[in-house]
Amino acid sequence: MSLVLTSQSNHTLTITINRPDKKNALTREMYQQMADALLSIKNDGVTKAVVIKGSGDCFTAGNDINDFAAQKEGAQVPETAAFMRSLMTCPVPVIAQVHGLAVGIGTTLLLHCDFVYATQDSRFVLPFINLGLVPEYASSYLLPKVAGHVKAAQWLMLGEPFTADDAYQFGMLTEVVSSQTIDDAVSATVQKLISKPSFALLQTKALLKGEADYVNQQMNAEFDIFLEALRTPAAQEAFDAFLKKRPINPEKFK
Repeated sequence: MSLVLTSQSNHTLTITINRPDKKNALTREMYQQMADALLSIKNDGVTKAVVIKGSGDCFTAGNDINDFAAQKEGAQVPETAAFMRSLMTCPVPVIAQVHGLAVGIGTTLLLHCDFVYATQDSRFVLPFINLGLVPEYASSYLLPKVAGHVKAAQWLMLGEPFTADDAYQFGMLTEVVSSQTIDDAVSATVQKLISKPSFALLQTKALLKGEADYVNQQMNAEFDIFLEALRTPAAQEAFDAFLKKRPINPEKFK
């Protein structure tokens, strides 16, 4: 069974994270599969929209920590970067369809989408601070732009979950809908998008993404600090505690 499902019909690429038994936790291989899917439509002249969603009872629980801990190259994660860069540079509108948990990069990636629909039961969290880490993929720039500094500080510095209503109120979501109607809501937006003139649609998105250079600059700065943070005793303690399923030692988590 493929852990990432892709389908293409009616000018739309649909990417489904398909690891429900693990809360759709993302491995390096899954990131690469999603990156390849996005890159495959670049300049194909056919695709006019992308939908990203999760199977089972959630969107994604974020990174599979066991998979990333097993890599030999330390913090070098080219597959994750490949996916996020292909998402950031995707020329056609991207719609995220969220339900249940959206943890870590599951929330970060939404900042790079053009439409985000979420069910009432959705829960978002940016837990990097709780792992001794820092924000990723320009979220420290994009989130304050969307939600304002004070709310972004709350979400990034406290690392606590927040609701779909909170995310909607502070500009992260297009709409909050019921679990019974989210498929219809996303489909309706897809139909509207593919009915638009291709040149105008793609150029409008490109104009909206006019700060790409600054976003890349911030992303690179975050990554340098992220690598430094991974080497701190606090991060090492957090990951060791997670992998060994034990409580964090507060004396080492400073």
